[in-house]
Amino acid sequence: MTNKIDINKSVPQERWGEFFDQFSDGNRGRLISIETINSELGHAELIKDAPLMAMVYDRPGKGDDLVIEVGKDVVTYAHTIDSPTEVLTGQDSNGVMMAVRISDAAGTQTLIQLQAS
Repeated sequence: MTNKIDINKSVPQERWGEFFDQFSDGNRGRLISIETINSELGHAELIKDAPLMAMVYDRPGKGDDLVIEVGKDVVTYAHTIDSPTEVLTGQDSNGVMMAVRISDAAGTQTLIQLQAS
């Protein structure tokens, strides 16, 4: 990423379903990269420059996971985050969403970076 993005805006857990629905609708087709950050395993880039299809959140009691789906017309890759505990967003200086970081109960962070539109 060329510009530094501060990922510091917390999304309250009771709004996660609504947030991910709106995020998916507003960013469908936008190219994303996904990487995981884990203190034991380090950084791992999972996917780069792939079109976002959807981010689907199932609340605790219904699945307690978040699935990130990429692909243009069909899902070509999906990444599941089990038991998410925190969702933070980052915007550029123009207020455009550029990143989402999700932490899970195991201590892994998943970073989704969005290319500028």
